[in-house]
Amino acid sequence: MPLKVLFFHPAASFGGASKSLVELVKAFPTGTVEATVICPKGSVVRAFQEAGMKVIAAWGLSQWDNTLFSYYRGWRWGVLLRELVFLPHSLHALWRAWRIGPYDLIHLNEVTLLPVGLLAQKLLRLPLVVHVRSLQRGEARDARTRWFTRHLLNRADAVIAIDETVRRTLPNRLPVRIVHNGIRVCPEERGQTAKKRFRVGMIGGLLKVKGVYEFFEAARILLKEREIDAEFVVAGENARELSGPMGWLLRKLDLGHDVRADLESFAKAHNLEERVRLVGFVNDVQSIYKELDLLCFPSYLDAAGRPVFEAAFFSVPSVVAVRNPPSDTIVQGETGLCIDYPDARKLAEVIEYFYRNRDECIRMGENAKRLAHKNFVIENNAIQIYSIYESILAQRS
Repeated sequence: MPLKVLFFHPAASFGGASKSLVELVKAFPTGTVEATVICPKGSVVRAFQEAGMKVIAAWGLSQWDNTLFSYYRGWRWGVLLRELVFLPHSLHALWRAWRIGPYDLIHLNEVTLLPVGLLAQKLLRLPLVVHVRSLQRGEARDARTRWFTRHLLNRADAVIAIDETVRRTLPNRLPVRIVHNGIRVCPEERGQTAKKRFRVGMIGGLLKVKGVYEFFEAARILLKEREIDAEFVVAGENARELSGPMGWLLRKLDLGHDVRADLESFAKAHNLEERVRLVGFVNDVQSIYKELDLLCFPSYLDAAGRPVFEAAFFSVPSVVAVRNPPSDTIVQGETGLCIDYPDARKLAEVIEYFYRNRDECIRMGENAKRLAHKNFVIENNAIQIYSIYESILAQRS
């Protein structure tokens, strides 16, 4: 009999976390896991359904954001109003899930869903697995962080971090398993196609926190000031379209951005349309990696995101905004280059270095590919997750 797992996923738009869940579920050995997922309505619904998951779509799921970058402070406390609005929808989705159960365990696809997960655990009386994909506030001493740590310690049956960077931001006393994300790469699709120009890319949801504005400014510097012969491509879904009075208010409070509209206006203002492309959501993202010479991940998250190892499978090195990177994701000077902060001019300098030193670009790309095969083969990592499930259920039997 397969294990029946009830997943909770926080975001409506398709991005790194949803892709990781899709890859995980598809990689479980055949017949071992039957997956149901509660998620907000959006592009993730179809992706989860195509992966063979039963989907319960809600208007929204209540979250509690104690991440390092976007924890509540100042105007951001207003976001809690949205979480209160989403609470009835979360409860209704949980009731719908209960009706089509039973399940063997609950798996949160991001720790921001901890309050809803704790409620589901109490109502369904099931073990709770918590996946931590974002950097947290670690040993902060405020009441909310103490609450967060206490409940992970006392209520979670397993806590999984996606890499060493995330693990560093969790309390030391918290038992954490590191299981990397992964991707299935078809052997015949590996390698790169012939290109006329040096091609630099960013992959992922269009969010300000990802450093996409800095990427566009770096492209402007390189194309207009330094006149290099390169192309820049950004593939990813626009997280939010803002219009009307509410859109104006969210922009003024820095609580929301229509990133695609901003970037299109920037490209037009600087006459970059021919060399800087926004291609939107791409279902076959591997087709993008095959065309790249260099990947950029200049985010404010101080971490190497999923696109870094995805690109590595295609021998593409990365430029990442991360301080003190752990060797399980990127090795400075060996699999790519790191900058301390998402600064556009620094990013432009590193891109230009790779542009003018193609042998180094190739060397680091080959090293990145070896690292990816060591840590990010999805079949191996899915077996690790499944073994965690089995261990939890064995302890409870």
